[in-house]
Amino acid sequence: MSETRTIVPTTDVRDVEAGLDALQTKAPGPGAAARARHNAGKVIAPVAALVLLVLVWQLYVTFTQKRADLVPGPLDVASALGALWAEGRVQEAVWTSVQRGLIGFVVSAVIATPIGLLLAQVKPLRNAFGPLVSGLQVLPSVAWVPAAIIWFGLTDATVYFVLLMGAIPSIINGLIAGVDQIPPQYRRMGRVLGAGRWAMALQIVLPAALPGYLAGLKQGWAFSWRSLMAAEIIAVGGSMGFGLGSLLQQGRDLADLGTVMSAILLILAVGIAVELLVFAPLERRLLRGRGLLNGSTL
Repeated sequence: MSETRTIVPTTDVRDVEAGLDALQTKAPGPGAAARARHNAGKVIAPVAALVLLVLVWQLYVTFTQKRADLVPGPLDVASALGALWAEGRVQEAVWTSVQRGLIGFVVSAVIATPIGLLLAQVKPLRNAFGPLVSGLQVLPSVAWVPAAIIWFGLTDATVYFVLLMGAIPSIINGLIAGVDQIPPQYRRMGRVLGAGRWAMALQIVLPAALPGYLAGLKQGWAFSWRSLMAAEIIAVGGSMGFGLGSLLQQGRDLADLGTVMSAILLILAVGIAVELLVFAPLERRLLRGRGLLNGSTL
């Protein structure tokens, strides 16, 4: 019995290949006008929300007619902020705190990254030290301030110690969570390709865990910024320098609510600026590189 063979025309094969190539081709993104409208909407929305909050604030102050030294209005706070700026105290406080925050955060990331990889890769170490790291993350960082003052005195070392103790556990746990979400096929493929322990950790595990690691870095920055403010508020004097926490505490000592509100708004502004200028672009770039940005709200 002779076999019947079906010969597929070459043109059909080429059509199928072209269709597969089309499926693999990245979908065209929105046009320049659509991107401009999208970016403008992302700017207008928070600005509108801020204007609304300031308006509600001013209406509350106007209708309640409370004393300005107890409930200052937006204009009172703006006047106090302008006076602090003219004296140079705003520039000094922002520069001191931002410099401390960035240095402490970078040092925290350098310390926490290898520890997180080690705990994520070695199960006995994770079982032994994982609960301790989680406990340190839950512990309020302000609890370290009295001990740090006794150990280091009123110096920058006190601030950096409190900052590190606030940021490192969060970064470690974020990295561990990212490693836990890696599909097991990645490690199997690495072993098949002959990757050793360090090659597996640095070339396969860490890149695959980047979303969780970035989330840990964001949380670590938030903890480090809060820890820094707590240390600057409590540890005043000596060679501490003058940061935003010191400005806040000085306003409290002088019962100057305008200065207090100015310091609070500056602390908030720095936190928002770091999120918008550093972490949001990194997150967009990471998601775009993995093809996860299309259809998202970032």
